[in-house]
Amino acid sequence: MNIRIGILTAPKIEFEQRENTFILKNVRIGIGFHWDRTEDQEFAGTLEIRNNPDGTQTAINTLDLEDYLCSVISSEMNANSPMELLKAHAVISRSWAIRAMQSPNHEGFHVCGDDHCQRYEGLRRMNERAVQAVRETAGQVLVYVQGDNVQGTKEEICDCRYYKCCGGRSEVWRTCWEDIDVPYIQSVECPYCGRVGERTLRLVLNDYDRETKDFHDWQVTYTAEELSEIIRTKSGIDFGTITDIIPLKRGASGRICELKIVGTKHTEIIGKELKIRLWLSRSCLYSSWFDVKKSFNSQLSTFNFQLTGHGWGHGAGLCQIGAAQMAAEGHSYEEILSFYYAGTRLSTTTR
Repeated sequence: MNIRIGILTAPKIEFEQRENTFILKNVRIGIGFHWDRTEDQEFAGTLEIRNNPDGTQTAINTLDLEDYLCSVISSEMNANSPMELLKAHAVISRSWAIRAMQSPNHEGFHVCGDDHCQRYEGLRRMNERAVQAVRETAGQVLVYVQGDNVQGTKEEICDCRYYKCCGGRSEVWRTCWEDIDVPYIQSVECPYCGRVGERTLRLVLNDYDRETKDFHDWQVTYTAEELSEIIRTKSGIDFGTITDIIPLKRGASGRICELKIVGTKHTEIIGKELKIRLWLSRSCLYSSWFDVKKSFNSQLSTFNFQLTGHGWGHGAGLCQIGAAQMAAEGHSYEEILSFYYAGTRLSTTTR
């Protein structure tokens, strides 16, 4: 089973063909997030350069799904992670990818290579441990059984969402995406990411992820002028001077999914969680689980807005750092999966 990954779109794709691999130049990773940067990446499989109607080019990599997964699990988390974390990640990344291949949301390829889909950063972060984890879970997916014995049952491959750190409690589907209930994406109290040690973090986080120190509990402070300029730039709307930001609706974990922004020229209610994170930061807030404290800054004769928050990412599904700590404490990958995805079981696909 082959998968097609759109890795890079640029005015002109720069690449170097080698005997069995190719190198793409200036691949952008973490697009729109606080770790946004470019790097050269090396890939296996075949390379296709597609010319787009707008004059740009897109680099598309085609390779076997299992080979793709070896890169994904060592791009999402460090390939030196505990084996049970890598195996759990292989299962959820395989499940997610198969779902994405069945209903692609990109034109000309199945998935992209960045956080919009799954991180896929080629060969340079891989090692034999990643290959072993994929090999030992070959074909395994997470499934949820719908229906009952009277009306019949249907086995569905799970849309396994995940993120870096829940901050103590995971979130439900409808807070982040469509207003539906996904039975295996429930809010779970997670003590694990709060007690992860520095040694485990050094093992499980890739270099650029280790730059993010305050992922469990964090705080940012803006003056009214700073926040007004950020929201105007990110939204394209002139709110005037922001006078208040008011959480109206929260999900099960406390993540905000409706936020009222009040300005001297414009007032608007926005959601869901990603839009809130994007509008309230020059890059992207770690999460939408935050409280707002408004105070008067007498030195500048303006208001300050202090956001005190928890977690890194949307919060629905598997908490990667929590799962890493579970693995470090001796839990199996089956136990990790059943903890974060309620009512699921492992199954094996046919290739």
